[in-house]
Amino acid sequence: MRALVTGAAGFAGQWLCRELLHSGWDVWGTRLEKDLPDGALDARARDTVRWWSGDLRRAEAAHEALDASTPDAIFHLAGIAHVPSANADPGGTLEVNVIVASRLLGDVRVRRTAGTLDPVVVIAGSGEQYGRHADAELPLRESAEQRPMGVYAASKAAQEVLALEAHRAGGVRVIAARPFNHSGPGQSPNFVIPALVRRAVALRGSSRPLVMGNTDTVRDFSHVADVARAYIALAERGTAGEAYNIASGVGTDMATLACRILALAGVEAKLQTDPALVRPADVPSLVGSAARLRSATGWAPRHTLDTIIEELIRAASH
Repeated sequence: MRALVTGAAGFAGQWLCRELLHSGWDVWGTRLEKDLPDGALDARARDTVRWWSGDLRRAEAAHEALDASTPDAIFHLAGIAHVPSANADPGGTLEVNVIVASRLLGDVRVRRTAGTLDPVVVIAGSGEQYGRHADAELPLRESAEQRPMGVYAASKAAQEVLALEAHRAGGVRVIAARPFNHSGPGQSPNFVIPALVRRAVALRGSSRPLVMGNTDTVRDFSHVADVARAYIALAERGTAGEAYNIASGVGTDMATLACRILALAGVEAKLQTDPALVRPADVPSLVGSAARLRSATGWAPRHTLDTIIEELIRAASH
């Protein structure tokens, strides 16, 4: 089986390429530049992936990438993933997260109609698409109303609408994935767990507090390797036209997360809220149910939150 991974040079993209290679797939990956940032792929894996380098925002880019790879499955991960960055640039976010996906799906649709290519397309959305829901509704199932808050969440919801329309009207074998928060080695310190881990490790031997933003926000965390395995499981055993949560089903508030990081890092420190790090429009609680994913594919997470933290502590300590 041949896979095309868009955004393959990114954090989750590298982990997905790694899992695909381990599973015996022939892997093509798109990257914006020839230099690959440090991530899950070692030197051998980097050389094994067949790279297509170019900017997917260019009108003909998706067409060229499909010509080069002729995939059996497409994993569309390319996009702006950092929520504050996305919200700060609405136009750029919509171009990358919506228009790029629309062009890719349109090209697949044309090829399917012509009988030249009919890949399954896994579209990576986000649990952020759900927005605010009462605690009594958690963990959220795929039937929950989508109430996106912010440009990032709205762009992911719009991407999914276009993707499922391509399935309904054009027969494209689209599967919509809604991964909740995921982390692991290689993730940018702009994201919450790597950020807190770096601050905690830097506090060793000091009496300073651990500075953080929201302390009561609740999130559902998975290891990025488990999310990558879920993408593959959906491509192999998911149902076209359906949406699937990728989640642990366990909610952790930020204060508990920070205290767990401090404990695993061997650091004694108090928590201190920095108003500059608090998001005023944050969704208070976001926890997902992966029951549909488990039923359809047999997927189950192999890593715990402690595993994520411990791996990031080791990486930050060297």
